[in-house]
Amino acid sequence: MTTTPTTTEPRSVAVSHDDGPARRPGRGSHRLLWYAGAIALAAVFVFPLYWAFVSSVKTEEQAAASPPTWFPEQFSTENYARMGEIGATGIYGALLNSAIATGLAIVFTVVLSTLAGYGFSRFRFPGRGIVFAFILLTFMIPFQSILIPLYQLLTELQLTNSMLGLALVYATWQLPFAVFVMRNSFDELPHTLDEAAMLDGCGTLRALVRVLLPSAVPGILTVVLFTFLFSWNELLAALVMVSDAERFTVPVQLSLVLSNQFGTVEWGALQAGVVLTVLPCMAIFFLLQRHYQAGATAGSVKE
Repeated sequence: MTTTPTTTEPRSVAVSHDDGPARRPGRGSHRLLWYAGAIALAAVFVFPLYWAFVSSVKTEEQAAASPPTWFPEQFSTENYARMGEIGATGIYGALLNSAIATGLAIVFTVVLSTLAGYGFSRFRFPGRGIVFAFILLTFMIPFQSILIPLYQLLTELQLTNSMLGLALVYATWQLPFAVFVMRNSFDELPHTLDEAAMLDGCGTLRALVRVLLPSAVPGILTVVLFTFLFSWNELLAALVMVSDAERFTVPVQLSLVLSNQFGTVEWGALQAGVVLTVLPCMAIFFLLQRHYQAGATAGSVKE
């Protein structure tokens, strides 16, 4: 009996052409809400800057008009010229004074915090933890409470009414945070870098400058950014330590506009001063924003 082989035709296999996971219902609306919230939050921060700039390019009558106008009827630079006339040096002399005091404070803070941070990170000595904890405890001291002792000390050293004395005050207040940042930055660097530098004939200081500092740039830039923002915008110490009108800093100069004769306030001139004060802060922040976050979080995660 002969059996005939049966041929089975190939079955068609359904192939799914799904390009990716199915969209969950409501996902698009959630993203839309997130963008709307982000735009609203950004507007809250950007609007004061916009209003300061618009008010600074209005005429004095437009700047003080009620109700205020959203856009200037005509652009004017009279407010910037007016800020150059208020006080002994005007806003532009105050900008120079602030730049000198801030620059000196940055130099003092970076140099001292780098050396201290390197020492706490690399050297073992008795009481190292206690000394470092004592430095961190100074965060709890209100800045206002040490102004009188600092003023008496500067008076003895004949450094009142000077940008050098004011810079030393700023550096004193910023050093605890700067030492903390730099110690963490050096802790992130492997000790093999030091050993390789020593094998190549470098001493301690040369190894720090040649090998470790280029790797600790994020921490240094973080110290620079925070010291600049504090020193540039600080008012109370500048009022206490400096009484010579020719050495007033920008915040003190702006306070002169608020305390004008007969209690009047020149709003257009004041906003022009605000714009001139904000521009350096924005420039420094945008230049260093790529680096300062890495330095601020250095040492926060242990592998």
